[in-house]
Amino acid sequence: MTPTTASSGQPNRITKLFGTDVPVVLGPFGGVSSVELTASVSDGGGLGSYGLYGYGADAIRDTAAELRKATPRPFALNLWVPTGDEPATLTRTDFDQYAEKLRPYFDDVNLPLPEMPDRYLPDYDEQVEATLEAAPAVVSFVFGVPAPELVEEAHRRRIVVVGTATTVAEAVALEAGGVDAVVASGMESGGHRVSFLKPAEESLIGTFALVPQVADAISIPVIAAGGIADRRGYAAARALGADAVQVGTAFLATRESAAVPAYREILRSPAAGQTVLTRVLSGRLARGIPNRIIAELSTAGELAPFPAQNWLTGRFRPQAATQGNTELMSLWSGQAASLLRHDSAADVLAELMAGAEHR
Repeated sequence: MTPTTASSGQPNRITKLFGTDVPVVLGPFGGVSSVELTASVSDGGGLGSYGLYGYGADAIRDTAAELRKATPRPFALNLWVPTGDEPATLTRTDFDQYAEKLRPYFDDVNLPLPEMPDRYLPDYDEQVEATLEAAPAVVSFVFGVPAPELVEEAHRRRIVVVGTATTVAEAVALEAGGVDAVVASGMESGGHRVSFLKPAEESLIGTFALVPQVADAISIPVIAAGGIADRRGYAAARALGADAVQVGTAFLATRESAAVPAYREILRSPAAGQTVLTRVLSGRLARGIPNRIIAELSTAGELAPFPAQNWLTGRFRPQAATQGNTELMSLWSGQAASLLRHDSAADVLAELMAGAEHR
């Protein structure tokens, strides 16, 4: 199922599907997506993506409106499919005990311990309704197969649906579920491992082993993700059967990103040469640069499950970011950070597309 050849000037299945000029997708970031970066990638001919984790319906509508003001080009909105472990069922006593373990970090950023919320996440059905009403060119999903009626309604509204797989079996399930394209996300990717058929720890397949297997197993377009940061990664992914690439960390380090300066600096530092997989910050497995909070919480005993742990650490992590305290932030990063060379989204796009000349 080899895709047609594509370069910056030659369309392929993905560019035709998305209505873009080049087969490059911005990885959607949970918590650090920005309108400016999303619009910059779309304006540059790729598909800008915006992560909606934690966004309620009104915030989704407002964000989509801002994106439409910022760019006339296609963009994607990204949602997390519920997996059944949210919202976490915790008693107030449990919540207070889990919060107490995090007291030193709240103290460090001069915040009080939070009260137990009524809920840890917005209603998923309301998120979906608002996203479909916003009618982006593309809606993408992680952590599962979107419901058939959701896919049908998206298609009725002429919205392209993209799913995300970390194994061949997940890619096959997504195609059977009616999605239009699949992101094959290798374990090199930064941020959360979005596995859904088996535990994430049992789904750690490298990008360049995963992509050709997925390309052979499904008939719809494949988007390679994980460890791709320059022209060589682009060319390799395309040679292995990917119709496009999805890139996160290289764009996260640009000036258009919502990442604070201290975060962007550490992505370009020797510290980014090492990443770890950890559950301690959110309750789900994610790849990031090790720091003090990961080291300390890794030996802290039982922590709150997702999404309660993500909610709890999410009360102090933004304050730490404002203070430039990278020791108390979630420094999500893929394994190719040492390859970062460019400060603007336009330059990252140009670097990636230079790989089209070397296939």
